[in-house]
Amino acid sequence: MRNQPKYNFFKNTSYALKGLKDLVATESSFKIELVLTVILIPVILFIDTTLVNKILLFISLFGMLIAEATNSAIERVVDLVTLEHHQMAGKAKDVGSAVVFLSITVFVVVWSVILYDLFMR
Repeated sequence: MRNQPKYNFFKNTSYALKGLKDLVATESSFKIELVLTVILIPVILFIDTTLVNKILLFISLFGMLIAEATNSAIERVVDLVTLEHHQMAGKAKDVGSAVVFLSITVFVVVWSVILYDLFMR
């Protein structure tokens, strides 16, 4: 049996917002990516490109935030289990970092291709 309360939209939303608040308060990488997101959202809105391109820009931008949040969750769970160096704990953290790296790679490629096409046509 799972230790989980009955689903409540408002409570679950408050948990999510609490998690976001904690990420902003404690994770410098998340803060940097959040600032980048706040700066680039207006760019998406105002550049002259197709709706599909705008959606790709948005998804790649938010993908970084999602990956960073996932990495932070992995790191916290690993640290909860053990603070001692353990090979599998290190591998779990490395995989979390790889997720962030891959999301940043997708972001750079998507933005580069779309902006290149927009300004070099």
